[in-house]
Amino acid sequence: MEYFTQFPITSALIAANIVASLIAFSAHDFFEQNLFRIAPVLKNGEWHRLVTSAFLHVNGLHLFVNMFVLFMFGPILERVLGAGGYLLVYFAALTGASLWMLVDKRDSPDYSAVGASGAISGVVLAFCLFQPFQMLYLFFIMPIPAVVFGIGYIALSFWLSRRESTMVAHGAHLGGALAGLAATVLVYPEVIGIFMRQLTGAA
Repeated sequence: MEYFTQFPITSALIAANIVASLIAFSAHDFFEQNLFRIAPVLKNGEWHRLVTSAFLHVNGLHLFVNMFVLFMFGPILERVLGAGGYLLVYFAALTGASLWMLVDKRDSPDYSAVGASGAISGVVLAFCLFQPFQMLYLFFIMPIPAVVFGIGYIALSFWLSRRESTMVAHGAHLGGALAGLAATVLVYPEVIGIFMRQLTGAA
């Protein structure tokens, strides 16, 4: 309970994702009306899908993984950036992820996707700016400095997004990560100095 009172924004985002996803699991029409799909957005102007799709998930495991990462990293940004700054970063990453995919897949009208991973990519990459040498555990096993993880994540997401056939929206991860980084610098310009001081101090 203490977590929810200390980090109300992260708690609210997790709750919104859980509620929307649980509804979508059993209500096919709700899912279809809110997922990200190119044709309804570009042809019918259903722009709400850019946002609503980021609160839906395909199954329980998909939901759990995204919410676990948000549960771990969200409070750090919420504490540093405050409620308004944190929300701006989260929704900038969310929107950046959707817009990247909209441009990238504009010639694939049937392309569809759901999930909060684009927004959460922005949250994790923002964390890497504040704590570049904090160890993150790749696949929960391999320790890797946050700055190395961040660079590798962006590079790998870009490479994988160029592949023709993939079940994962790597382009959304890339767009969310880049938008999250940009929004963090906009909201908290001091982060550049924090990041550079840690890099030079470690040299």
